[in-house]
Amino acid sequence: MSEPETTPTGAPDEPVRVEEDERRVVVTLQRPQARNAIDLATVARLHSVCEALERRPKILVITGSGDMFAAGADLRELRERTREDALEGINSSLFDRLRRLPMPTIAAVNGPALGGGAELAYACDFRLATPVARFANPEVSLGILAAAGACWRLRELVGEPLANEMLLAGRQLDAAEAFAAGLVNELVEPEALTGRVEALIDDILRGAPLALRLTKLALRTPESAHPAFDNVAQAVLFETADKRERITAFLERPASGRPPAPEAPQ
Repeated sequence: MSEPETTPTGAPDEPVRVEEDERRVVVTLQRPQARNAIDLATVARLHSVCEALERRPKILVITGSGDMFAAGADLRELRERTREDALEGINSSLFDRLRRLPMPTIAAVNGPALGGGAELAYACDFRLATPVARFANPEVSLGILAAAGACWRLRELVGEPLANEMLLAGRQLDAAEAFAAGLVNELVEPEALTGRVEALIDDILRGAPLALRLTKLALRTPESAHPAFDNVAQAVLFETADKRERITAFLERPASGRPPAPEAPQ
């Protein structure tokens, strides 16, 4: 998915294409010969994208080329990895970094998301999927576990019973099942996916940038830190010019554009 005003980077033979404008960065996994599997070069490129977005926050969109989102970790590399590689957390550290980006992230799941590819989608804040998308974590069939977030993120997203089926019994979810389970925010026809992602970006960017960042951080903050975290974040926002200008603009709208005032309690 791309927009004509974007500035693309990355040669056709590179594993990732990056397109950027003032609103967002779109990352397209482009390893069709490997079903967009995530290799070390892909990991390195995504780390560089994260570094840029940490310096200059924007919305991030991740999708796949062709009719595949991502098939998971590259099995030829995975076969040769050692316990030291596992302890390094090659994919898990990347996906955690993606999860912690300041602005919201969107997975535009245009096809199967399998193994590490599914975990990449789980790490995003929003998941929009086409009807041909499916989600699976078959790692135990390969003698490994889903160590890049599925063992805890999936439980939070769909609940423990369904997570057990997917992680222990190899159940795959098609797009309709993923939507019904709450794993996917919205099902979109393939030809409408780009437009729907852009519309979601429009919706997000109606919010004040700092309020968006602090709200995302609040959503990821452990329960034990609430409500103290919320109070401190709100204190920061109460002192911003953005808050005063937005509330003033709301109060000064023509009466016809305002919602009805709440009734006083009886």
